[in-house]
Amino acid sequence: MDQDISKVLQAWKYDPTANVRKIWGEDGVQKVQVRIDQGAFQGILQLNLDGRPDGKKPYGFDFALDYFRSALEKYRRIHKGDEKGFSLDGEACRELFDEGTRVYGRYSFLLQLQDYDRVIRDTERNMALFRFVNTYGEEEEDRMNLERWWPYILRLNATARAMQSSQKGRYDDALEIVREARDKIDRLPEMDAEEFHVERARSEESLEELEQELLSNKPPSRRERLQKDLQIAIEEEDFERAAAIRDELQRLERSEP
Repeated sequence: MDQDISKVLQAWKYDPTANVRKIWGEDGVQKVQVRIDQGAFQGILQLNLDGRPDGKKPYGFDFALDYFRSALEKYRRIHKGDEKGFSLDGEACRELFDEGTRVYGRYSFLLQLQDYDRVIRDTERNMALFRFVNTYGEEEEDRMNLERWWPYILRLNATARAMQSSQKGRYDDALEIVREARDKIDRLPEMDAEEFHVERARSEESLEELEQELLSNKPPSRRERLQKDLQIAIEEEDFERAAAIRDELQRLERSEP
């Protein structure tokens, strides 16, 4: 096996605006590749597209989170539905933190590829991981460790869902998704963590920009088109046409629920 990747690097010239791609691996598994160029260091980062990004199966499960969820269910069965006493020690939390970081690395690249289905899948998985650790972490430091990243993950999840809706022409749905996410971020409990405040400000700014982009791309409704036509007719003193447009607007209003 040729271990020198020079030919791959030469064939894939570095472009910071197009440095992520999908490929099929020789193992038949689809992967994400990221072209890296940092001066003297050049290379390719590779992640599995599905399952764990590193392809591992901790404890025979697809994800470590699935294993610990299974352990919780087993605990509940043994204790007749009572989960009091179940907790995640420091080692378990560190394992989940590591897994969350790996999944985060993937969905940030998937967003560049506009693979919104998988971005939604991965952000929802990490949100479930956040909640699980926050609920069952043994130490307060572990329970709170991931909470600082809620603004960021809410933003990426909302961005993917909004873009997905806009691609289907559902601009009102997309705008509602963005506004709900902004409201959720605004209502997050305050944290004494710099990352939280930086990400909240950045997320609010990013979602505001996305909202403006959606509004500018949203096709006008029939009512909006008629109102614009009415304004033009009045400006041109075409009063007969203006009256006809007013009549049509009134009919539209009567037909609306």
